[in-house]
Amino acid sequence: MKKALIIIGITVLYASANLGLYLGLTQRLSNNYSGVNQLKMIDVSKFLPFEEESELARTGSTFHIEDDLPVLDGAAALVPIYASVIDQCYPEGCVTYEGGTFSDDNYYGENFADDSAMQYQNTVRGFNAVVDGSVDLFFTAHPSADQMAYAQEQGVELEIVPIGLESFVFFVNRNNPVEDLTVDQIRSIYRGEITNWSEVGGSNDVINPLLRIQGSGSQTMMEAFMQNDMITRRPMNAIFGKSIGYSFRYYLSSMVANENVRMLSVNGVYPSAENIRNGSYPITAQFYVVYRADNDNPNLRPLVEWLRSEEGQRLIEGCGYVGLPQE
Repeated sequence: MKKALIIIGITVLYASANLGLYLGLTQRLSNNYSGVNQLKMIDVSKFLPFEEESELARTGSTFHIEDDLPVLDGAAALVPIYASVIDQCYPEGCVTYEGGTFSDDNYYGENFADDSAMQYQNTVRGFNAVVDGSVDLFFTAHPSADQMAYAQEQGVELEIVPIGLESFVFFVNRNNPVEDLTVDQIRSIYRGEITNWSEVGGSNDVINPLLRIQGSGSQTMMEAFMQNDMITRRPMNAIFGKSIGYSFRYYLSSMVANENVRMLSVNGVYPSAENIRNGSYPITAQFYVVYRADNDNPNLRPLVEWLRSEEGQRLIEGCGYVGLPQE
């Protein structure tokens, strides 16, 4: 009987310790680790040209290229656009893979063969590839100061042409009671001036301001929004708090959609496509195609012009983005 009581006591103590650990730490930290907040790559296999099941915008095109195919690459958030361009405007068979077939092991586009018209090296690698000449056209947010400096160091002049609009959004856990922040409040959070959700109408919890990897499109946009005045690392106690993060709207809502996160309104305006189009959402940016000014591919500039045409803009909107304002 005595041994049984000891075993029961140890079991209760162990269970109590685990419950306390869950309530005091695990449950609090679970807010910080949704898939959206983690560094993760998109599932490129969902956006392969000429595949029947691919999630591409098949809006139709009268513009077609048969040879001298410009090689396209882009940031993760814009893969659906340039993959759809290839699907609609390029000849079938121009997207080739190492070993002949696409594999899920595609962290930075290693599956795409050197002769493939579609590449995927993401923001930093893809931008450098344009400068170095192995990629003709790169789809991206505006290049960062470091990226522009790299082009200048290489003696390369770039053309940067806007092709659409996207909103920059902030998100929280769906259970966070805060639904709206002002621009000034967001900047204060990311300057370390506001550190508790209670200061902006939320619960009495530390704010955990998530940061993105340097050189990524979202980090470059964030630095511009913050006027290059923001924290470079989170406070040590932030891991015990409730998170806020940032990304581009389409990437967050469609490409890495997660039911556990919710986009915030900013200055009382929700980042819907209509509010981006009419300019009422306050943090809207153009996205671009970038190419070398000395690129002599005969189809490159006609393709850029098509992207800005009515057909090209229809494809961009068909991908879930917002087209440029009509002139």
